[in-house]
Amino acid sequence: MCAKPAAPKEPESIFLPIEELDLDLMNPRLAGREDTKDQESLIRILWTEGALDELALSMTQNGYFQEEPLFCVIENGRHVVVEGNRRLATVKLLHDEKLRKAVQATDLPSLTKKQFITLGLDELPVIVYPDRESLWPYVGFRHVNGPMTWDSWSKAQYIAQVKNNFGIELSAIEESIGDKNHTVPRLYRGLMVLNQACEQAGYDLEDRKKAHFSFSHLYTGLPYAGFERHLGLGPNEGYKPNPVKKAYLPNLRELMIWLFGSRKENRAPVIQSQNPDLKRLDSVLKDKKALDALRSGLGLKVSHEISLGDNVRFREAVARIKYDLQQAKGLVLHGFNGEKELIQTAGEISELANSLLEEMRSRPRGSK
Repeated sequence: MCAKPAAPKEPESIFLPIEELDLDLMNPRLAGREDTKDQESLIRILWTEGALDELALSMTQNGYFQEEPLFCVIENGRHVVVEGNRRLATVKLLHDEKLRKAVQATDLPSLTKKQFITLGLDELPVIVYPDRESLWPYVGFRHVNGPMTWDSWSKAQYIAQVKNNFGIELSAIEESIGDKNHTVPRLYRGLMVLNQACEQAGYDLEDRKKAHFSFSHLYTGLPYAGFERHLGLGPNEGYKPNPVKKAYLPNLRELMIWLFGSRKENRAPVIQSQNPDLKRLDSVLKDKKALDALRSGLGLKVSHEISLGDNVRFREAVARIKYDLQQAKGLVLHGFNGEKELIQTAGEISELANSLLEEMRSRPRGSK
C-alpha cells in the first residue's frame, strides 16, 4: 500500500481572523457552475449541498479543532483557503446573522460574541503556502484517493487543474496519490471529452434530462472499443484538451444525449443503469445496423438485440423458450385449472415447436 503523503511541515500554523480568509472560487467541487460569483454565492452553495449543519453542531459543542488547520495561498492580497472551505463557510455563517439570512441558513444557532471567541472561532489555524502547486499532492491524496474523497466530477476537475495548470503528468499524479487503479487518467480523459462536447459539439450540460449528473457513465464507457470507434479515438488517445477530431463532433454530441439526455429535445438518456446498459451501448456502437436502429429511435434494448446478430439472437430465443416451458411444466399441478384457452395456447405452442424443428432439420448445416 502506498504511504499517505504527509502534509508539508513548513510553514507552521498561524492564527488569522476569519475576516481575512476567503473561500476558493477555484474549488474543484464547484467548477463549471455559473452561480459561483462571489463569497456569498459560494457559501450559499456549500450550505445547500455541503451538510454544513453537521459541522456547525460540532463546532458549537466542541469549538474548532485546532489540529485541523486550513491550508491557504495568498492571491490578490487575500488569504484564499484551498483546503477547508466547508469549515470556513460554517464558521462564517455562525459569525454573521445577516449572512445566515441571506443564504437561508436560519436554523443555525446564534452565538454571542463571547461564546464565539470562547469556542475559538474568531481566529482559525492556517498554514500559508507559496502557491497552489506546492499543495496539490496532499490535497490530491486526501480528496481523490484518500479518506475524504470527492465525487468523480470534483476529482476530475482537480486532476485537470494539476495537469493543465501545473504541467504535472498524469502518471506522476497517479504515483503521488497512490492510485493503483488508473482512476486518474480515466477521470481526466472523461473531463476533456466532456469539456469538448460542451464547448465545440453543441451539448449543454445544463440541458441534461436528470438533475443528477452521472459523470461515471462517460469516463467508464470511454475505454470501450465501441465508444472509442464512435469518437475516432485510439486506446491511447484522448488524454489532452479537445481530443475528438472535428469530423467526429456530431458523434460526440449524440453520444452525450444517449448518456445524459436532453430536456429541450425531450429525449431521455438510453443509459438507465450503468450495468448492463453501458455495455449494451458499446455493442450497438460497434455494429452499423444496430447504430442505425438506435439513431432511428428504436431504443437501446432493440438496438442491442440487433447488434448481437441473428445467430446469437436465435440461440438465446431457443434457450429462453426451453426455460419458460420447463417453468410452465413445473406449475401445471397447482397452476392449471382446466382452462380451455390455456389448452388451446399450449396446442399452438406445440405446433410452432414442431414447425420450428422441421425447418431446422431441413436446412443444411452451415447454410446462411
